[in-house]
Amino acid sequence: MEWTYKKWQELERDELFDIYKLRVDVFVVEQDCAYPEIDDNDKLVGHLFAYADGQLAAYSRLCPPNTVYPDVSIGRVICHPNFRGQGLGRELVKRAIEQLQKDFPAQKIKAQAQEYLEYFYQSFGFKTISEPYLEDGIPHVDMVL
Repeated sequence: MEWTYKKWQELERDELFDIYKLRVDVFVVEQDCAYPEIDDNDKLVGHLFAYADGQLAAYSRLCPPNTVYPDVSIGRVICHPNFRGQGLGRELVKRAIEQLQKDFPAQKIKAQAQEYLEYFYQSFGFKTISEPYLEDGIPHVDMVL
């Protein structure tokens, strides 16, 4: 599996289509959340992704400070349903952290995590900094590394 990290202007049309399709399929349809999944921040962030067997298998949005949040952040962390349960999410978050630490050394990294993934993020060193709250009907917590 080959990992790719690109800025908005570097994305190929088919890559962008695959990213948007996966994000909408999971975050809007599968999780039954009607919200503007595609937003202006996509043009300001980095896009980390990997294909397997010709299909987009994993994706995350890596956000510089003062884009999505005042802090550097990781978001839209997603694995295609066909590739779940294979450790790909762990590899994705590991690579996202490494890239953000390279691009923004010594800055804390924020994650808005679905509450059921709190222990997953804690395994990377993230600390929970909020009480659980609802975001689009799904319990979330704010976390920092």
